[in-house]
Amino acid sequence: MAGGMFRRALRRSLNNAPWIVAVIVAAVGLSACGGGQSQDANEPSGNFPVRAAASFPSSQRLAEHSRMVVIVHNTGNKTIPNVAVTICNVTCAYPAPAGTGSSTGAFAANISQEGVANPSRPIWIVDTPPKPCTAPTCNQGGSGGAVTAYSNTWALGALAPGKTATFVWRVTAVQPGLHKVAWEVAAGLNGKAKAIGTRKGTITVLVRKAPAKTYVTNSGKVVTQQ
Repeated sequence: MAGGMFRRALRRSLNNAPWIVAVIVAAVGLSACGGGQSQDANEPSGNFPVRAAASFPSSQRLAEHSRMVVIVHNTGNKTIPNVAVTICNVTCAYPAPAGTGSSTGAFAANISQEGVANPSRPIWIVDTPPKPCTAPTCNQGGSGGAVTAYSNTWALGALAPGKTATFVWRVTAVQPGLHKVAWEVAAGLNGKAKAIGTRKGTITVLVRKAPAKTYVTNSGKVVTQQ
């Protein structure tokens, strides 16, 4: 009885207020879209051989601009569905061991202070991520065109056999000390497509407290002393 009364009341409301129908239809449409198709939709399963290498200056100074580069070569005979690189601190294992870094923040480390909402603190600030966003609507300092749903992972799409993908991060050091940066290559974002071979590594970096000294010569040239 109660269900029948509710349905009759709903029909009367819809007849008296047609705009409600439009709102309901719009809401259904939005929920169906969900912000677009998932990045890992339809990724195939399998192993995809790669050979990867990374470079990052082992000695840096506070406030110095540097580049981290990861180069991934597809050594197999199949196209890699979505070549991706994750950057983390000490290890890319999830979850990261306590006190060794954040598995959810790139170029960051955890602090031991209790009661903070987010223990992750940046060691480097990402000035320019891989595949910078060039659309007119993008704001400077955005996540870039290679951004994924994971805050420490970037993806450059499919990689054909024999081809190479280059990931470049331009960063600024903001935390002095001896740090270890870990990187790991994946063949997709859903865990089914697995990269095998030389696919991960770590780089130890010393960030010195004293910023590099910069001055302008009489000719107008900017010189930085290390």
